[in-house]
Amino acid sequence: MHLKMTTVLFLLFSLFAFSQAIQIGLRRRQQDVGVCYGTFANNQPSAQEAVSLAKSVGIRKMRLYGPDHNALQALRNTGIEVALGVPNEQLQWVASNQKNANQWIQDNVRKYQDVNFKYIVVGNGITPVHPQTSQFAQFVQPAILNIANAISPRGQLESRIKVTTAIDQSEVLGKSFPPSAGEFRPEVRQFIEPIIRYLANQRVPLLVNLHPYFSYVHTKADIPLQINKGKEAGHDARLEYALLKTSNMLVQDAERRYANYFDAMVDSVYSAMEKSGVNTVDIVVSETGWPTAGGPVANNENAATHNNNLINHVRTSGTPKKPQKRIETFIFSMFDENKNSEQVQRHWGIFWNNKQAKYRISFQ
Repeated sequence: MHLKMTTVLFLLFSLFAFSQAIQIGLRRRQQDVGVCYGTFANNQPSAQEAVSLAKSVGIRKMRLYGPDHNALQALRNTGIEVALGVPNEQLQWVASNQKNANQWIQDNVRKYQDVNFKYIVVGNGITPVHPQTSQFAQFVQPAILNIANAISPRGQLESRIKVTTAIDQSEVLGKSFPPSAGEFRPEVRQFIEPIIRYLANQRVPLLVNLHPYFSYVHTKADIPLQINKGKEAGHDARLEYALLKTSNMLVQDAERRYANYFDAMVDSVYSAMEKSGVNTVDIVVSETGWPTAGGPVANNENAATHNNNLINHVRTSGTPKKPQKRIETFIFSMFDENKNSEQVQRHWGIFWNNKQAKYRISFQ
């Protein structure tokens, strides 16, 4: 009798330990969501205040578009993972020789050993076909190589810092709908394919900026008319699709079905890479969000809906194409940026510049 009781207790303990291990594993697989800290403004809180605010609300990842030394100083010993950008204007200098890249890493990374760098993002939103960024395209890959070489010789940083670039989904894809038809523009392939092959060899993700808001406003053809079946009931199914507001699978793509624009946009880039012969590069969504003013359907309510639904989605789900892969994501942006020329570009902040949240949002 004693032996049987011992066996039962052992089995119960084993089941409990197994269930705890599963719960721990699930928690580990949940993906933290970060924020972009854009500073194209003259009325924001200080970098120290911004980082303190991020810590206080549980933000564990932050993207910096360039080496803001006040922000880097504030990020010391916080544990916040940092994606640090090499600005487009510095690419030619970094690409021109290894010595310059070494100096860039020395000044902006090695001096901040107690900052938790995760990515060095070489260039942002560059394509050879956009008039505002085409002049930088030739420097992206050599700059990536030089920055990677600047990190690797000592080995101390190599294992934890990944060197990559950030592209704009809408700029590099010639086709994006349905997601399985995603492919790079012919005039972009010579630029992007060597980069993604390099990333595949290094096992480094590609960072992608994508914005369902702009696609909803400007390219509604990518949200098929047939999903707008609820129009008679007084709501816009296209908007719900963009806001991740519905669980209904509204878009059919062969054997896959899509309930939101975010997943469709991510999978369109995966499809484009596959058509270029690369199927092992993960995607990090380096910029996405929703404005609170300045344009159609830009308000606090929609921004709250989009960003909270997005956080819940990427923490627990993959895309239809890669259901087991959580998408690391950065929401744009911490604060409004009043120096942008277009009204709608000025109002993407999660927080007012007095550090109060515009709407209820949880990063924890």
